[in-house]
Amino acid sequence: MAGTIVADTLTHSTAGSIATNYVVDGSAKAWFSMNEATPVFNDSFNFTSITDNATGDKTVSFTSSMGNANYSVSQSNANSGTDYTRGTGGAYDHTVSASSYRYYSCGGSSGSSNGYLRDDTRMKQIYIGDLA
Repeated sequence: MAGTIVADTLTHSTAGSIATNYVVDGSAKAWFSMNEATPVFNDSFNFTSITDNATGDKTVSFTSSMGNANYSVSQSNANSGTDYTRGTGGAYDHTVSASSYRYYSCGGSSGSSNGYLRDDTRMKQIYIGDLA
């Protein structure tokens, strides 16, 4: 049985209240934690697959598409040991779409500022925007 709850505010007995539009508009619509070398999601929400395009080059596809390609992505990545991440880039010369996101993972070795593509052991991303 399907149903609908209509409310403008959610109230907790001790934690206070929050407007429901904050929950709808401000919540993460997708997120994942992954070891890119595998690549398999350790845990995720609203993702259906990973495409391993090449080392440090992945495409993740949403289970439920975003409303458009103007969503926001926050990401962090690191490797174990002494190999430190210098940065991660999304999209680059690829098109961001409502149904998937292609990104690059790059870093420097042992404090080096020289970047290179690589698969990180700890990649985490959060996606915020409107669902379709």
